[in-house]
Amino acid sequence: MMNTGTDTREGGGSDRPIGVRYIVHDVDAAIGFYTGLLGFRVVMHPAPEFAILSRGNLRLLLSKPSGRGGGGQGMPDGTMQAPGGWNRFQVEVEDLESTVEQLREAGARFRNEIVIGVGGRQILLEDPSGNLIELFEYFSTPRKA
Repeated sequence: MMNTGTDTREGGGSDRPIGVRYIVHDVDAAIGFYTGLLGFRVVMHPAPEFAILSRGNLRLLLSKPSGRGGGGQGMPDGTMQAPGGWNRFQVEVEDLESTVEQLREAGARFRNEIVIGVGGRQILLEDPSGNLIELFEYFSTPRKA
């Protein structure tokens, strides 16, 4: 097992931030979306094609595909990375309907409508490049199976 830091929380884990890289078409547009709508803060933005944002213990690395080095560079066979897909991270909210309403008023796009699952309700929010963020509201009282 690799050394990922010191276990500091109940159930294990690491005291180091978790990083997720999203490939985006426009780093500046993504920064505006994540900071303006979802409460992220800019950690660094050293080049037009790269930025790191954070929210709590999550670091979001934004990379625009380019010919330069780094996480946005092409693969050895020439394939360029592209945004989108179905992988996502989850942001827990207290009132999903109110959050969705506020985001829609701000011009946010959603891939679906609110759905009910076994643990709560969720909806898939799209960033400006089509990457997903799952907004999730736990049920206030546990449901019986």
